[in-house]
Amino acid sequence: MRITGRALKYGDNINTDLIIPGRYLHISDPGSLAECAMADLDPEFHERFRRGDIIAAGRNFGGGSSREQAAMCLRYAGVGGVVASSTTLTRSSPSAA
Repeated sequence: MRITGRALKYGDNINTDLIIPGRYLHISDPGSLAECAMADLDPEFHERFRRGDIIAAGRNFGGGSSREQAAMCLRYAGVGGVVASSTTLTRSSPSAA
């Protein structure tokens, strides 16, 4: 598989609370959930992001609580892939990653 796109770079220890803050966990609509991606970590995420872009991160991307909405909001936003030194994101929600 080949993924092409721009990379948005983040550091280590980007946990699920940073990928989607807890105050948005009540949302079930895919479009609305997508709009919440990275809200606290990167308030300009949706201004910089283009569908298909890749998230590049360091160690422990998606660690912390095992909230499936983290993988779902990235998928619904159109993230082309995640490249990280280590990740637990896909294990927290294999059907949504």
